[in-house]
Amino acid sequence: MTKLLLSTIALGKQLQVENSHVTIGLTNPKSPSNVGAVMRAAGCYSVEQVLYTGQRYANAAKYNGSKQGSLKHSHFKHNTDTKNARDKIPLKAADNFENIECLRAFLPANTKVVCVDLVEGAIPLPHFQHPDQALYIFGPEDGTISQTVINSADAVVYVPTVGCMNLAASVNVLLYDRLAKSLVNKNQIESDNLLIRKSRDTNNKVKVKSKVNLANGL
Repeated sequence: MTKLLLSTIALGKQLQVENSHVTIGLTNPKSPSNVGAVMRAAGCYSVEQVLYTGQRYANAAKYNGSKQGSLKHSHFKHNTDTKNARDKIPLKAADNFENIECLRAFLPANTKVVCVDLVEGAIPLPHFQHPDQALYIFGPEDGTISQTVINSADAVVYVPTVGCMNLAASVNVLLYDRLAKSLVNKNQIESDNLLIRKSRDTNNKVKVKSKVNLANGL
């Protein structure tokens, strides 16, 4: 199992649009395992920081005996963050997401607020054009984003699934969609072997020996 290195994060940033800055906002999450999986996703997709509101996550982490470091600095160890992304990417407590202006202290000046949830009237994710700087706010595992936050957002999107995914899965899908569209816009179609070597498990040494042209059915 490879750890998340700063050099690998830097390679991942090169795949994003120029001046890309991504913050993930978690609304009162309750599951340390979900937050850990979100942190792993943050590492995979070169997220700058993760914010969370509420006390349920911190209380559950303490109860489960997974606390590492001080509560003040929100350093918690979870077995779903197997890459130790929390050591490289800040995980910060925020008072709330209702007052967007208070959040600006955490964010670049041109950041757009994008809510991600199953909200009536939202934009289907496949048709959404991601802003270069974005704060993506997700609802909790057992609820949704408040109407106040929805009303203040620059955009609201949803993933068109049958039924709902869990929190960490939703974050992964959103971040993959952002990355995929960035690569399409850059017309990057060749394999990035350096990134592959730095990202894969240490036991993975396999290579593609010949070109496979799926577009032509070969």
